[in-house]
Amino acid sequence: MEILNFEFSASEAAAKSALVGCVGSGDLEILMEPSSSNVTTIQVITSVDGSEQRWKNLFERIFSESKQCAVNIEIHDFGATPGVVRLRLEQAFEEVQHG
Repeated sequence: MEILNFEFSASEAAAKSALVGCVGSGDLEILMEPSSSNVTTIQVITSVDGSEQRWKNLFERIFSESKQCAVNIEIHDFGATPGVVRLRLEQAFEEVQHG
């Protein structure tokens, strides 16, 4: 079990919180809460040891494509693939930005 932490610059704070996914399904769970700063913080709790570079690469791709709203993100991973991670992040960002 590893706990990984990342930080990215962001735009304005999100309007609300969101919870997507379900960790017990072999998927992952993402909790997003508005941040009081122009920074997005991410904490990943993963059962896959040695996966920090994979997570870093995925987040760098997502946050380099467009500036996201400022949130604190907590991810509980149960071995989800990068495609599932990206899908769940997009769902959560959609929820906090547009409801």
